[in-house]
Amino acid sequence: MDASLMVGRGTGGAAVFVLIITLFLSARGSRAQKGDGCGHTLLGPGSGSLASLGYPLSYPTHSVCEWEIRERGGHTLILHVADLDIDTQNCQVSYLRLFNGIGVGRTEIVKLCHGDVKGPRVVESASHQVTVQFMSGPHDHGRGFFLSYASSEYPDLITCLEKGNDFTEAEFSKFCPAGCLTDFGEVSGTIPHGYRDSSGLCLAAIHAGVVSNSLGGKVSVVSSTGIPHYDSTLANNVTSAAGTLSPSLFTFKTSGCYGTLGLESGVVSDSQISTSSVWEWGRHGDEPSVWAPSGARLKRAGLPWAAAHGDTKQWIQVDLKREKKITGIITSGSTLPEHQFYVSTYRVHYSNDGQDWNAYQDVGSDQDKVFQGNTNYLQEVRNNFIPPIEARFIRISPSQWNQRISLKMELLGCQLHIARPRIFYPAPPPKRSTVPPHQEPTTCTSNVRNITVPPQTNNEMALVAVLVPVLVVVLTAPVLLVVCTWLWKSRKSPEVTYDLPHWDRTVWWKSMKQLLPSKLDGEECVRYSSSAPADHQRPRVEPAEYAQPLVSGTMTSLGQRSTFKPEEGADPEYDAPLTPEQYHAYAEPLPASGAEYAIPITTDRANHISGGALPFCGHGIVAQTDCDQSGTSMYDTPKNMSDQAAPTEGQLYQVPQNSSNTPCQEID
Repeated sequence: MDASLMVGRGTGGAAVFVLIITLFLSARGSRAQKGDGCGHTLLGPGSGSLASLGYPLSYPTHSVCEWEIRERGGHTLILHVADLDIDTQNCQVSYLRLFNGIGVGRTEIVKLCHGDVKGPRVVESASHQVTVQFMSGPHDHGRGFFLSYASSEYPDLITCLEKGNDFTEAEFSKFCPAGCLTDFGEVSGTIPHGYRDSSGLCLAAIHAGVVSNSLGGKVSVVSSTGIPHYDSTLANNVTSAAGTLSPSLFTFKTSGCYGTLGLESGVVSDSQISTSSVWEWGRHGDEPSVWAPSGARLKRAGLPWAAAHGDTKQWIQVDLKREKKITGIITSGSTLPEHQFYVSTYRVHYSNDGQDWNAYQDVGSDQDKVFQGNTNYLQEVRNNFIPPIEARFIRISPSQWNQRISLKMELLGCQLHIARPRIFYPAPPPKRSTVPPHQEPTTCTSNVRNITVPPQTNNEMALVAVLVPVLVVVLTAPVLLVVCTWLWKSRKSPEVTYDLPHWDRTVWWKSMKQLLPSKLDGEECVRYSSSAPADHQRPRVEPAEYAQPLVSGTMTSLGQRSTFKPEEGADPEYDAPLTPEQYHAYAEPLPASGAEYAIPITTDRANHISGGALPFCGHGIVAQTDCDQSGTSMYDTPKNMSDQAAPTEGQLYQVPQNSSNTPCQEID
């Protein structure tokens, strides 16, 4: 019995040993990487990154590692070798090989060795499965290799090692693979001010919250002129170092859903913030201070929230009153030098009803994601949710803390706009009945918030649309009528087309004219008939041979010119008016021996005869009155020189006075 027991125990022990060995080997065979030379590795669902052990310092000797990559969508893979440095000349013992497929049936794509940069760096597979094999022999130095891959859906793939100054475009888009969160990457700057151009592009995208380390993603980059200083911040497990002036910087285009949700500004009221417990503390004999939930507002002065207990069952939650898109969270410690409390790690839960809670997890993972919190009591730390959370309630559950659970926080995100589909249920077939169907009230709720609008709104709007134009026409019609009437009354008569303007007929203008030379032939208004013969038209005047009227004092000129040069010919002809209502405005020619300038006839304003025509006489002219009335004569006479005989009566030249009341002469 003892022997059998011993045999049984021995047999059972051997079976257990064999089972353990089998499970171990099967576990090793099912892993995506095998060997002792595997370094940084992250094999995401659509992209990833991998490196040799010790990269970028030195890889170990006599080591091997294999990575098996499977693309879940069935697409081929693009593999980009970012760096290769193998210190050997023997490609039989040290190399990097890429294969199509996995297992025994795989075929070689390319073999790279001894750091030859002339070899291909971008390789595309023929299937959705690829094997990467790295073998190292004896060597003195060498960094090894770093490789990134992605589905063929992303031909603009770049590696985790490329920096902002590797690109010259002002704006460009690239695909960053998963796994770019490494301990050897460098970032300087922050969002939204920008990152120094020497920063790793994909690592900066993780810091900015544009892509996640576990998924990767497409980034849109904008380059601009550098700034003198770059801040140091901690975000998404990436520490950005302070930087100095650089020639250029880059930043990322985002969706814009990164605004604050109201904790700092006070939009979220104190009643919307709740906690598991509240710490009250005070010295002996003093009133205790309350570290209430209302103090958990970022950048708000005063006491923060602090839990009464120090265990992982403590939490703080915010009710946003409605479902919103939450893209990130910013936390800080107590901000009090005398109480250096802060939370170093935490988990996030969310809910839509405040009862059923879900823990936030990375895509493709069944483990709760643990977020890195603060490293001191003062500095702010940001963590982004990729993909974002869509919920009404958000809860923070601290996992680790310093001295006491205490924090201030702010949520990032935006309003959630969801076009909810309308569900239509098929109506049952109608039944024949003489009773009119009863309309059941619908269960669909209206999205219109203002329910005080009366049902006659459309009719009132139509009435307003009709009345407003009518009122406008009624009010503007009288104004238009008055304007048209005034324009009609103030229109110019066609009979005064060539008459003097109104200001030329005023007294002050007549006085001003005495001080100005008369150069225009426009004081007299004479209209000519279109049917009159050409030789009866007004003679052409040459200004050089005519006398200018003399003016002085307040006397007015009787005419612009009293003499003129006659037309060429034997006997100059002059027209005279045929009716007593008209008078002739031209003078006889000067005698050959007489003076060339006439003395203008002036008269006092008191003796001015207004109204009818002035008398005049001349050779061949029918006068309206007797020419012997010398006392009232208003005609000019040539200057009498001392060495010349006085002109005879027939040589007198008369010009009628030009009066403002004299009608225009019409010559047929």
